[in-house]
Amino acid sequence: MNKSIITNGLAAIVVLAGWFLQQPLLLSVGLFALSGALTNWLAVHMLFEKVPFLYGSGVIPARFTEFKAGIYQLVMTQFFSSDNIDRFITAKQQSQSGNKGHPVFDFQPVIAKSDLSPAFDSLLNVVEQSSFGSMLSMFGGSAALLPLKEPFIASLKDALTEVSRSEEFNQLVLAQLEQPEQVQNVRNQVENIVEQRLAELTPQLVKDIIQQMIRQHLGWLVVWGGVFGAVIGLLAAFIL
Repeated sequence: MNKSIITNGLAAIVVLAGWFLQQPLLLSVGLFALSGALTNWLAVHMLFEKVPFLYGSGVIPARFTEFKAGIYQLVMTQFFSSDNIDRFITAKQQSQSGNKGHPVFDFQPVIAKSDLSPAFDSLLNVVEQSSFGSMLSMFGGSAALLPLKEPFIASLKDALTEVSRSEEFNQLVLAQLEQPEQVQNVRNQVENIVEQRLAELTPQLVKDIIQQMIRQHLGWLVVWGGVFGAVIGLLAAFIL
């Protein structure tokens, strides 16, 4: 059950018990606990929802533009800055020099998911247009080669994976990435992706994202508000 409901409910029960039992101490504890929990609950609620006549409520949905800009600045300046990309490439180079024979970049998952059917189709087209085309027509045409499609694609993927894991290939990739224009190109592509994704955000989506992250933890703010309010109420009863 929601922490806020439990805390406010318990505080309200203590208030009612103190009122009906005519116990000033219990009533003071309950009132202070209820005031602490209720005001903290309202503060949390005001972060996400607009409350009539309460200035500043609903601040997160209202400021979603600034929120998106903050995400953009965080991603581009902290994670994908030119310096960070350079450090990444340098670390890869050092890894390559200290681990001879091990690939810097693992392209195998990308190759495995790639559709290489166009490569087989191109090969088939070349064969059909070559001098072997007429000979091939005697054996059923290009359809006779279709059973070779899957074995051809599997062998091609294995060959590409082997090439991608060679030291020469990885050195070429690193050398290409070292070019200033390539670093800027990578950063531009990341920037475009971030901008496109942020453009899809709406005030409601921003609110949902933040609620999922912090509402569970902010619930303890209500609980401790009730606890400290009860303690203050207890002290106040003895002092007054």
